[in-house]
Amino acid sequence: MRILVVEDDDELREDLRSQLVASGFGVDVAADGEEGLFAGLNYPLDAAIVDIALPLRSGLEIVPLWRARDRCFPVLMLTASEGWRNRLAGFEAGADDYIEKPFNFQELFARIRSVLRRTHGWCSPEIVCGPYVLNPAKMSLCVEGRPVELTNFEFRLLHLLMMNAGKVLSANTLADHIYDESADRESNVIQRFVYRVRRKIDPDDRHKPIESVYGAGYLFAPPRGRPK
Repeated sequence: MRILVVEDDDELREDLRSQLVASGFGVDVAADGEEGLFAGLNYPLDAAIVDIALPLRSGLEIVPLWRARDRCFPVLMLTASEGWRNRLAGFEAGADDYIEKPFNFQELFARIRSVLRRTHGWCSPEIVCGPYVLNPAKMSLCVEGRPVELTNFEFRLLHLLMMNAGKVLSANTLADHIYDESADRESNVIQRFVYRVRRKIDPDDRHKPIESVYGAGYLFAPPRGRPK
């Protein structure tokens, strides 16, 4: 999943970037409202974290401009100001959630995971598809109760596929949503990642969880929810 961070405080922006990457996200960053506006209009994002008080354009300006162009990814707003009026202004601008500075990083990331779940129609903190149970907060996967070790990028790929279970995602879409804009992508990297993930999560070739759809992409096949 790919997150945009729009924050003018250099230290906070880098802290958010590094901790989000460590938590299994691809991350783009912008230091002012103009950069953030461009990124939100042009990058294939899953969510954005936006400070209200930004140079050039405020968060309250750029979010409505995204919404006017049908950019519907969830937005969590940051502000150093207290009070219900600031929260109301953020929600009326098109934000989906709001948190005041200083904040706890774990709470912020829990809120991001929550809005992502709602966007993709999930209610539980765990993403469950048949025998596969993915816990985004712990970056863990269990298959029939057995833990499976994944690298950061393998987790990103599986997270995206399982969040969109039943939907075909092209290789380009997968690459766009697990890498940030600065990443150097090899042409067949998604094919290699899919091969590696398949071997890890279905070593006996019993469940066949990731289907290749000729000319279209990849599909996470097990139905949402636990087996009946």
